[in-house]
Amino acid sequence: MNIAVFFEAPLVIQVHALAAIGAFVVGLIQMLAPKGVLPHRMMGYLFVVLMVTVASTAVFIRHLNNGNFSIIHIFVPLTFFSLFGLVRNAMSGNGHEHGRAAKGLFFAALMIPGLFAFMPGRLMWAVISGGW
Repeated sequence: MNIAVFFEAPLVIQVHALAAIGAFVVGLIQMLAPKGVLPHRMMGYLFVVLMVTVASTAVFIRHLNNGNFSIIHIFVPLTFFSLFGLVRNAMSGNGHEHGRAAKGLFFAALMIPGLFAFMPGRLMWAVISGGW
């Protein structure tokens, strides 16, 4: 493990990674904890803020494709669209659809792109493997 590689990365990548890790932890807690109570609601707000941060910072991470968007950037609009559905369903009291949207967001917009971060040649790979 080489955490120094992380701190040498551009700030936008550090913010992106930390927000993604935070969203992953909060998302797991949300799925396992009781639903509909104040802590769930407060952690939900935090999850939304973290996911907005993840998606927003992703727009500025383009060094892997010569400054252009890559195929992984398709998750940015997917994330915002899913967040809209998640919040809309929560505010309207539609718990079943809210739960579906939350799980879909967690897996499709956080877990799948997160797996790409651990591929050889990527930052998180360098952090866990000890180097580039």
